[in-house]
Amino acid sequence: MKIGQLAAASVTAVDTIRYYEREGLLPAPGRTEGGFRVYEPAHLERLQFIRYCRSLDMSLDEVRVLLRVRDAPGGDCGDVNALLDAHIGHVSRRIGELKALERQLKDLRRSCATAQTARQCGILTGLAAAAQEGGVPVAAGAPSHLRSVHGR
Repeated sequence: MKIGQLAAASVTAVDTIRYYEREGLLPAPGRTEGGFRVYEPAHLERLQFIRYCRSLDMSLDEVRVLLRVRDAPGGDCGDVNALLDAHIGHVSRRIGELKALERQLKDLRRSCATAQTARQCGILTGLAAAAQEGGVPVAAGAPSHLRSVHGR
């Protein structure tokens, strides 16, 4: 199949497929005499695996490890167990950050119960005061797995 067909079958943008190829996650396909990429069913299956891992918020490096182990079916899966344990830890920390963010937003929301003029808005006043104090929301201040590792 051509890249457009692979994109449609996997619900993946063509640019993303090319990116995964450049990153070495998806092997380079064969080419026709005219230079068109020709993908096999194995490309589609691998791309679906990558996309599912990404939907679990795994970084490209994490996916790379999973693919390396998967490509050596006789090998030990200890790295996969360790990777998933670490990823669960990252997710748990992120949940804590998001809960703290939710509390901050709810506190802000309580500061303005009814619609008023912008000058009287408790939310805008609270945001401006926090910004002047140099305050950084708890969830935004802590480095997270998602922000520090996931570029795409």
